[in-house]
Amino acid sequence: MIVVPQSQRQTGPTQFHAQTGPVRVPSDRWRLQVVHRSEFRYGGPVRSSYNEARMTPENSSRQTTLRSRVEIEPTATVHAYRDYWGSTVTAFDTHGPHTELVVQATSVVEAGPEPELPDPVDWAELATPDVLDRFGEVLRPTPLTAMDAPVVQDVRELVGDADPREAGQLVCRFVHGHMEYLTGSTNVKTNAMQAWTTGKGVCQDISHVSVGLLRALGLPARYVSGYLHPRPSAGIGTAVTGESHAWVEWWDGGWSGFDPTNVAEIGPRHVTLGRGRDYSDVPPLKGIFSGPRSEGSTVTVEVTRLA
Repeated sequence: MIVVPQSQRQTGPTQFHAQTGPVRVPSDRWRLQVVHRSEFRYGGPVRSSYNEARMTPENSSRQTTLRSRVEIEPTATVHAYRDYWGSTVTAFDTHGPHTELVVQATSVVEAGPEPELPDPVDWAELATPDVLDRFGEVLRPTPLTAMDAPVVQDVRELVGDADPREAGQLVCRFVHGHMEYLTGSTNVKTNAMQAWTTGKGVCQDISHVSVGLLRALGLPARYVSGYLHPRPSAGIGTAVTGESHAWVEWWDGGWSGFDPTNVAEIGPRHVTLGRGRDYSDVPPLKGIFSGPRSEGSTVTVEVTRLA
């Protein structure tokens, strides 16, 4: 993994290319290149800008980040660190006058299915003081994930006698069946109940609702930020338009992952960036600046299957 050292100045862009020779990966894994580019435009020169980017994929038993780099224009002072939740953060600030800010993250990742999990614990184990203390931060509702009692009661009746692992999937499928995926129907400040009431949202909203209901049942649950290759039968070497994506994980003796937006197990098309209580813990990019108002922004994600 390539990270930008503190105080290094960014210059021209770095490009990653598919290897010219054959690349062999296990049949249940994909090698993916992800290029995530954000451009911000201002009405005049901005004097100073302070930002955090969470665009570096993680390394885990499911996923290996082979290369990753975050590039910034104009030149900036950069420092990389791990935050409280384990996400890699590229913090940067720039103080020369500029009318545009461009942040581009390019990564090559090998991803596969979730590792085999231990047998699930039972509901009594989830209610023990040890578990409640250990996972307290991902058991409590947040302003973005809190769900009203009548909805929670409906889910309790749906789950019935299912064990915690089965219950997790039942909740995700229930949310998928109730909510229509509709781009532009919500924004980053929309909370779970607002999205649930309208029955519309994007992956962020569907994940917030799922996380809120899982926690209400007593399952520790996390919001996961990442990317998804949109084509299950993707060809090698073809760049396609992708998107930032979100899904959920819950603890039932091990961390079980599921994509409620697509009703899918987490697999080789999913690239994980980070986890948190909700979106506010893992936004791909956030910051403040001093100067004229922003005139808009453009975000693009390009995903290529390399092998």
